[in-house]
Amino acid sequence: MAALDELTTPAGDGDTVCGVRARLVAAPADTAEAAALIRAAQGLSVVIRGGGTKLDWGPPPRELDLIIDTRRLSGVVEHAAGDLITVVKAGTPMSELHGLPGQQLALDAPAGATAGGTVAANASGPRRLRYGTARDLLIGITVVRPDGTVTKAGGKVVKNVAGYDLGKLYTGAFGTLGLITECVFRLHPAPAAAAFVRAVAPPGQASKILAGQFAASALEVNAAPGAEPELAVLVEGTPAGVRERAAAIAALLDGEVSEQAPDWWDVSPWPDGGVGIKLTGRLSQVPALVATAVGAGATVRGSAGAGVLYAGFPAPNSSPGPATTGIGPSSPASASSSATSTSAGDSSPTAGSTSTGTSSPAAVSTGAGRSSPVSSSASTVSPVVGPGAGTAEGTVEAGRAIELLRAAAVRAGGHAVVLTAPAGVRETLDMWGPIPGLALMRRVKDQFDPDHRFAPGRFVGGI
Repeated sequence: MAALDELTTPAGDGDTVCGVRARLVAAPADTAEAAALIRAAQGLSVVIRGGGTKLDWGPPPRELDLIIDTRRLSGVVEHAAGDLITVVKAGTPMSELHGLPGQQLALDAPAGATAGGTVAANASGPRRLRYGTARDLLIGITVVRPDGTVTKAGGKVVKNVAGYDLGKLYTGAFGTLGLITECVFRLHPAPAAAAFVRAVAPPGQASKILAGQFAASALEVNAAPGAEPELAVLVEGTPAGVRERAAAIAALLDGEVSEQAPDWWDVSPWPDGGVGIKLTGRLSQVPALVATAVGAGATVRGSAGAGVLYAGFPAPNSSPGPATTGIGPSSPASASSSATSTSAGDSSPTAGSTSTGTSSPAAVSTGAGRSSPVSSSASTVSPVVGPGAGTAEGTVEAGRAIELLRAAAVRAGGHAVVLTAPAGVRETLDMWGPIPGLALMRRVKDQFDPDHRFAPGRFVGGI
């Protein structure tokens, strides 16, 4: 234990994960020190902390002895511009990687997020439509396994086909299989020009952009109860090409071209203390999925071109107030959401489809034209706000709305995962929901972390 005493300090009041406080905190400076720490910490439960931007995602750990902070594992080790790759330590802020000279790591992430945390969560943003997620851009990785063994996978060559691609296994594992200490990423040239096209239009209009072969880098939707939905398209490339494509998209959507992204761009649709859900589905079902979520009182943002959406409900509010329809123009929660916009609103299914099982205040549209909000009086689902939302009744309503969205996502050919929720709601939910391949995931966990010490209980099925 002497080695452990040398490498750790007592945890403070802020050293918590989803309300569970750690006993110890350590911040190793390099891979060797991290390996020594983990070897000395055998028998202790461990959670990895990067920038903390997603530390409240997922269930709380069953137990927590040690937080390993990666803030000292920081810095760009190598930037090989000719090979379009960069090698970085896991604690490097993503803001440093967004400013590489002449090149870019095309992963949208909060400035405070770290490279390792972004990989561990397989995070991505609007530009996933063109560039993919962390899983697609990671080509090499160094990890300290729970027994203290240092392992490496991949390399510094983009077309590396040697051995098992273990980087993809660690990506999205939420720190349950080991501590990431170093990452190798594929880079892309920084675009010479970029422009945004913004239009008030239902999600069904996204199919026109995809069919038009405009090579959009991102195609995002923003919809909230009580207002009209909005689409925003990012095009990148040469100045002449960007001008031509942006003008054509603006004419197609009856929108406007801007050099600036909308205020809601790449901003989570839930406020602090709210409920955040990730929804996926087939592209043809995106309009119906958006309509169902908005009908349940959620604000929805995400990629209408990749079928990856995020739904947000406001924080529970136990005091009576005028709002009973979720995040909307009359809701107090709309003031706390940095992305609420008067041009955001309801959306509807494409022609011939329905809102996947419930009548809702979603806008009525064939998907080919403008939509407009309608009365929410026909809704069979009580939105997760308003009087009583902070009580047991409000928690039940939150659970019902989440199950509604989970069922809608399954019908859309995808799934729904609750990323974050207040304690009262979190404790009543299976945040991950049913996931195929759970038995295989358990076997992988048993092989990599036989004692189940790393992030215990935070992953699928309580892994």
